[in-house]
Amino acid sequence: MKKTLAGVTTLVAGMCWVAMAAQNPTPKAGAAAGGSVERGRYLVENVAMCGECHSPRDAEGQLDHSRWLQGAPMWFTPTVMQPDWAFRAPALAGLPSFTDSDMEMILEKGLQPDGRAIRPPMHVFHMNAEDTAAIIAYLRSLPPNKQQ
Repeated sequence: MKKTLAGVTTLVAGMCWVAMAAQNPTPKAGAAAGGSVERGRYLVENVAMCGECHSPRDAEGQLDHSRWLQGAPMWFTPTVMQPDWAFRAPALAGLPSFTDSDMEMILEKGLQPDGRAIRPPMHVFHMNAEDTAAIIAYLRSLPPNKQQ
């Protein structure tokens, strides 16, 4: 199911939340073990909204939580096609295709591991190092797709 307006609305809403979270980061990372993972979960699920693109959808267009962050075909298209548009979002659960350095470049600088700009519709987040580390910890804590 392809959506254009709904997809763009969701993407813009996620970008706004990222900007707000940078100014008002909640919840605070705790000193207890796992605090970083919990903060990463919060950022992935409620701020950056990674699941919207990186998780497959069912026949009704709803997120398939049984395949959370397992990679997925892009469910919306731009109104004007862009030559570098990414038609598939890669798997993030377990970070099977990315090193920590790769993720730091993506989340902090908006660059792919080869140094080129990330492809739309992926947003450039300009995250700080603490938030990036929390996101990496959370994604690494998830079981990777067994079929990869």
